[in-house]
Amino acid sequence: MDYKELLERARSQLPDDVREHKRFEVPKPRCHVIGMRTILSNFKEICDALNRDPRYVLKFFSGEMATAATMQRNRAIFQGKFDYNTFERLIQRYINEFVVCPVCTRPDTKIVKDKRFLFLVCEACGARSSISTL
Repeated sequence: MDYKELLERARSQLPDDVREHKRFEVPKPRCHVIGMRTILSNFKEICDALNRDPRYVLKFFSGEMATAATMQRNRAIFQGKFDYNTFERLIQRYINEFVVCPVCTRPDTKIVKDKRFLFLVCEACGARSSISTL
C-alpha cells in the first residue's frame, strides 16, 4: 500500500465530529443610533454564539461603556451614542476574558461559581482558571 491509500483508510475510520472543522464565529454587531440611544439588534444572537447568559454580557457591556443598558427581547438598548467599533472591541474583550480558555485557547468553556469565586472551566482540556467578577 502506498501513502495515499493508507491516509484515506485512516480518514475513513475517524468519527464524523473529528472531520468537521467548526469555527468559533461570533456574528458581527448590528447597531444603530436613535436619538441618544444605541440599539444592538442582534445582542441575543451574539450571546448565544458565546454560550453565555445575556444578563451577564449586558452587565459587562454597560460597565465597560459606563452607561445604563436594558434588554428587550433579542436586542440591547444603551443610553448614549456608540459606534460599531465600540461593540466590536467589547465583544473581543469579553471573548478574551470570559470565553476563551487561557490554556488551550478553545472557546468550549463555561463559568462556574464556587463559593465567592468565579472560574472558567474548559470542557475541552479540563483547565480551571479563576476570572474576575462580572
